[in-house]
Amino acid sequence: MSSDELQWISVCEADELSPLLGVRALLDQQQIALFNVKGELYAIDAIDPFTDAAVLSRGIVGDIKNQVVVASPIYKQHFSLASGICLEDESVSVKTYPVREKDGKIQLGKKC
Repeated sequence: MSSDELQWISVCEADELSPLLGVRALLDQQQIALFNVKGELYAIDAIDPFTDAAVLSRGIVGDIKNQVVVASPIYKQHFSLASGICLEDESVSVKTYPVREKDGKIQLGKKC
């Protein structure tokens, strides 16, 4: 999907997103975990699919098998920030979202 087909919604100020620390935001009542890893922005569902708790924004960011991941703070499953796939169980994943910084704001893309 091209960025022209998306509606961009500002969810926070860019300076609220510290490197390697997650922030939780809302997009139409959906809880999203936002991350800035070495200048690259990522957005995934904040809900851990193994526990149904909104904790992924508080997970530890790292690198496993050349993938940028976040570890759930509850049972420690690792989710790829790029694809949303769980490294320990590839049948489980979280949704990823288009994300960008524009004019000092972090924006999430949603289908028009």
